Amino acid sequence: MQDEIYREIAGAMERGESVVLATVARTRGSTPRKTGAKMVVRRDGTFFGTIGGGCGEAEVWQEAMDAFGDGRARIVTVDLTEPTDGEDKICGGIMDVFVERLGA
Repeated sequence: MQDEIYREIAGAMERGESVVLATVARTRGSTPRKTGAKMVVRRDGTFFGTIGGGCGEAEVWQEAMDAFGDGRARIVTVDLTEPTDGEDKICGGIMDVFVERLGA
């Protein structure tokens, strides 16, 4: 999957498009993905790859969309320890995700 992520980024750069790369930088406790997991977000809101899905990924996606506007890199802390609705939640950890815009 990592090679496909880098091909996606390279393709965007060749087309002169910017993307936002979200990378899980650190995890504590039980998380859906581990350090190094990546997701590429395109300007139109579509994405490639995953950092775990669900509400945490949606939070990072929103920060990625904000990064298109301001160009600032940021660390997003996704706290999966809070109770949520439903009984299918198996995670209970925290992920720090580095979000950075690449390209023009």
